[in-house]
Parts: sequence; C-alpha cells; structure tokens
Amino acid sequence: MALFGRASESPLPVVAAATPGDCFYMIQEAVRIAVEFMTPVIFLSDAYLANGAEPWRIPKFSDFPPIKIKHPEGHTVGSNGAGNGHAHKEFLPYERDSRLVRPWAVPGTPGLEHRIGGLEKKDITGNVEYSPENHMHMTLTRAKKVANVAESIPLQEVEGPGTAKLLVVSWGSTYGAVRAAVQQAQAQKKSVTHVHLRYLNPLPKNFGDILKRYEKILVPELNMGHLQWVLRAKFLVDAQGYNKVTGKPFLVSELTDAINKALSLD
Repeated sequence: MALFGRASESPLPVVAAATPGDCFYMIQEAVRIAVEFMTPVIFLSDAYLANGAEPWRIPKFSDFPPIKIKHPEGHTVGSNGAGNGHAHKEFLPYERDSRLVRPWAVPGTPGLEHRIGGLEKKDITGNVEYSPENHMHMTLTRAKKVANVAESIPLQEVEGPGTAKLLVVSWGSTYGAVRAAVQQAQAQKKSVTHVHLRYLNPLPKNFGDILKRYEKILVPELNMGHLQWVLRAKFLVDAQGYNKVTGKPFLVSELTDAINKALSLD
C-alpha cells in the first residue's frame, strides 16, 4: 500500500526505521524530505518497534543540519497591477526548480495568492487544467520529483564483505534478527553479507549496483514477499524470499537455517 497506493500513479517517498532508536532519526529524515521536496512522506514502523527498547543516547540537536526553507517574497498590488510603483514578476506557484520542487508561499502573503486543493493544476501557472495531456505531464513530473529524492539520501552501506556468494536484504524491524544471523554465519567463515534498507522509495542510487555483485539474494520478510517482488521487478535479479506470517517475529535460528539452505543450493 505504501509503495503502490494512491492509484499507483502518485508515488511518495517511503522510509522505514530499523530499530526503536532509529525511529527518531528516520522521523527526522521523513520531515526533512517532506519539507525540502514539498511532498507527503510515508514513515513505516510496526508493533515490534513500538514495543521494543534499546539503549539510546539523546543526541545534541545542534548536530543536526538545519532544514532550510526559502519562501518567495510577496508584494503589495495596487488596482492597476503595480506594487508601490515597482514592477514585479508574476508569482507562478507551479514553476519548479532543478529538483522539480515548487515554491512554498507562506499563506496570506500579499501577491502570492494561488489555488490549492485536489484539483488538477496546469504546470507553471497552477491554473485548473483537466486536459488528458496535462494530466499525463503532471503525473510524470510528480513521479520524477519523488525519484529525485535519491540525490539527497545516503548511499546504501553493506554490512560485511563487499562481495560474497549470498547477500541478505532486510528492511524494518527484522534488522536485529537478520543482523545476528548474518554475523553468526560470517563468524563461521560463510560467504554471506547483509544490506538493510531504510529508504524504500526511492531506493539508494547505488543499490542496484550492489545487487549485481552477489550470486544469490535472500530477502527475509514478515509478509508474503513484498520487497522481494520489488527487487525482482525493478532490478531483474533472482531474489529469493524467506517469509513468515505467523504474527511472530523471526527467530535467529530460523534465519540461520534459511541462510545455510540458500548457500547450499546450486
């Protein structure tokens, strides 16, 4: 629902926390992306994170980079269209920058009034526009804006060797169990490494290149294989799933068995 909701044609950025403490940082990221790109952002959590606990050092807020917003300036418009005798540029609420982000006018600013709401708008001017051609153009523009978020998120890190026979890909609250199982396998000198995704849409720019470096890919999920389906469709890789839908979290022993089985299969 998060990745393909809203009629599948209005994608949103989606982030997911890995641990209870990580919820704080990923909420910060969700806010940053929402503000900088003027878009709703979906933050994914679950009951295991909500009821979990871990030691967490309260961060110094001065260490967080400020979220910078530049609002367009307004002007006073007279009856003849001039502002105090000075010429001014017409405010175009759908004129986008290089990232396809629209200007963010403070409500009530004189001269920056514009239409808002769920009506389809014309590019640049923001006028109501229902033509099929404009709808297609705006749909593609919104999708491209969300894709551009990939330029502002960290590159994906690999927890373990950069090349191995098996890559285990996880997301969400499965991080702890998956990480422990991979570490056990690595301690036994098995050719396995781990990637945990916190940014699900868009995916990190280097993630596709990471997948290509591994012979086998295993995706443990507490569902019927949602991320596995995305990886197979988007990157054309033979990702195999290990799925559990019993309403209980993974046991490390279950994941260890799944890793051993994946490594033994030719």
